[in-house]
Order: sequence, then C-alpha cells, then structure tokens
Amino acid sequence: MLSHEHAHAWIERWDRQQEGYLPDREERFTALIDAVETGRPDPVVIDLGCGPGSLSARLLNRLPDATVIAVDTDPLLLALGRAEYDGLPGLRFVDRDLRVPGWTEALGLPRPADVAVSTTALHWIPGDQLKNVYAELAGALRPGGMFLNGDHLAVADARLDALEVALGTRAAERLFAADPPEDWASWWAAVAADPELEALNLDRDRRKASAGHHGSESGLLSTHVNALRAAGFTEIGTLWQRGNDRLLCALLP
Repeated sequence: MLSHEHAHAWIERWDRQQEGYLPDREERFTALIDAVETGRPDPVVIDLGCGPGSLSARLLNRLPDATVIAVDTDPLLLALGRAEYDGLPGLRFVDRDLRVPGWTEALGLPRPADVAVSTTALHWIPGDQLKNVYAELAGALRPGGMFLNGDHLAVADARLDALEVALGTRAAERLFAADPPEDWASWWAAVAADPELEALNLDRDRRKASAGHHGSESGLLSTHVNALRAAGFTEIGTLWQRGNDRLLCALLP
C-alpha cells in the first residue's frame, strides 16, 4: 500500500510533467468541466483512461454530488490515484482494459451514465479497436448523453497540421523557458528507480508488453469522428482548441 504522502508527491510531479506537453492543460480541464456542468448537478461520469485521476478529482471538486467511475489498465497510475484520493466521495477506480469487450460491465453504474470524459488517453487505441470502445461506450450512456475527449488530434492536411503543432510548441517554450519540466521518459525512469513502486512498475511493464502499445495509434481527428459516428453519436464538434490540442464533443440522439 502506498502512503498518501508518497502518492501525492508523484502525482504533483505527474501533473508538472504533463503540463510540459499541454501548456493549456488546466484551461482544457476547465472547459471540459464547464461542459459537464451544463447538465444535472449530480451526473454519473465515466473517465476513460483516467491515469492517476487528475481529471476525476478536478471534476468532483467542482461537482461534489457527481459520481465518477475512473477506468484505466495501468496498475501503477491506478495505485497512485487510489492512494491520493482515498476517501474522496463519489470517486471509484476500476481496473479494466478498454480494448477488451465487456469493460462497461465492470463499472457498476448506478444508472446509465450522463457523460463520459477522457483526456490525453485514447490516441493509443488502434482505430479498429477504438470503434468497439465507442460502440460499447454509447451503450453505457443515457439517451442524449455526452462524450468529451481532450487530446492532441491531428488534421489530415499536412501544412495545417504543422501549423497547429507549431502553436503548441511555441506556447510550451514561452511558458517553460526558465524552468522546463521533465519529459515523459524521465518521469517513468524516476518511477522505475523508486523502490516503493518496484512491484507496480513491473506489473505495468508486463501489461504494456502484452498490449503492444506504441503510443499514438489513433492520433487523427477524423479517426475519432468516424468511429463516434459509427457508434451512433450524431452531433460531433470541437468545443475548445489550442493548436492541435482540442476538446472534442459528441452527443447521442
């Protein structure tokens, strides 16, 4: 069992590392939660690829009557989240691989979910599997339900995509010119060097090796839009955007 203090230190370091890639991360979180807040004050929310629960916790801070089911398959990040947010009312972590059909059966939803959310997570699911994930998700949402996905999603036009990437790069350079955060690889290398996280990290490596995770299998905006339409979402559009970092919204009829 990890202590709250140990988990807290690692999650603070995680958030800082993520900001290096997402200079407008908190603004994107705010926009996403604003959209959730337009519905009922006690929504049932599914957080897909929740990591250590950064979005889930922020959502519950704003909407304390919400129920958030946070789903991931990374044992180390789940352990950090459980230790950090142990006792936070309304939050429950579920260890499930979204690529394995039937993952919604383990959520224990009190009723069909009002909203599903995700941030910087679903780009690693291959397109054919992403269609299945969205189809199963649609079945777990109520009629009129909403899906919100914040991620780096590229457009197919090469020059426009290059401009969007450049905007994000320049924003990060300005924000972190004096004090750049560690990168993804450095954060995980530090995790591997922490003896208290050794068993969790070994389990993570085992799962990752069996999953064939390469990093950005579904990075195109069109891949997500097409998969969402195939799943039955009828209104799909971008609610917020900075460069190629966007908040995609999809609504069920």
